[in-house]
Amino acid sequence: MTVNPRIQFFLDKLKEMPQLPIDQMTPEVYRSQSGALPVDEESEAVHKVEDRILPLKNRDIAVRIYTPTNEELLPALVFYHGGGWVVGNLDSHDGICRSLANSAQCVVISVDYRLAPEHKFPAAVEDAYDSLQYIASHAEEFSIDRNQIAVGGDSAGGNLAAVTCIIAKEKKTPSICYQLLLYPSTGYDQEPSSIRENAEGYLLTVDMMTWFRKHYVSHDDEMLNPYVSPILYPDLSGLPPAAILTAQYDPLRDVGKAYAEKLEDNGVPVFYKNYQDLIHGFGNFISFVPEALEALNEGAASLRTSFFTS
Repeated sequence: MTVNPRIQFFLDKLKEMPQLPIDQMTPEVYRSQSGALPVDEESEAVHKVEDRILPLKNRDIAVRIYTPTNEELLPALVFYHGGGWVVGNLDSHDGICRSLANSAQCVVISVDYRLAPEHKFPAAVEDAYDSLQYIASHAEEFSIDRNQIAVGGDSAGGNLAAVTCIIAKEKKTPSICYQLLLYPSTGYDQEPSSIRENAEGYLLTVDMMTWFRKHYVSHDDEMLNPYVSPILYPDLSGLPPAAILTAQYDPLRDVGKAYAEKLEDNGVPVFYKNYQDLIHGFGNFISFVPEALEALNEGAASLRTSFFTS
């Protein structure tokens, strides 16, 4: 199967835009360009959307709360946006969060964690876990059920969600009922074939991955840290059930698949699906690519089912 024609149209338009080579680009320039991508900005209406600040130790973290109904107590998804730990914010993933809130019928709390290189690893990991802990400890303030809190994210955000589950297991708090990982960056010990197959031409390139990594970690040895590459964690047993969605034309396709397989090998229930005509970042195309919306809705359906069965 070839790339979805609507996505291919987007990729063709992207090629027409003037761009610096990635190795000459600063994070500031990349952030400004990523905000100007030709993506339809239409998004779903949600019952209530609210911005708040979490007063964490020695720093404040902004969050955006999406509440789909006026019910008093709802399950929750704490969501971490993608962007290679270098770009992305609450606005860049507003559409995804709105869709997940409505489809999964849960409160979605999007976390604006600190970005690299201004804040290198482990700052994003600390923000991801500490935000979750704060939300779980103040569940009544968010009108959520503290016994039904899931984590999720896309790409680098999927990495943070996976790592947060590991830290919560180690610390034995808070309780996480599910993890929704969209085309996650979970690391690898041997380079998978998808990285070679999809090295360029499908939005995320291998050169971009190297650039993100250079800005996120202080030295290459940190890539062996399970808090950077959760697939290297020695014992994944006891982690929350997971849904892992990947895309055929994504360098990270086999990375997500390998993490799903390792979770299953460690006794963790996993819903895994690879979408044959999609690319990395398809969650940001849901307003104009019906197949991308269908994929996100499948992930949301697995999350909603988990809330009913947890």
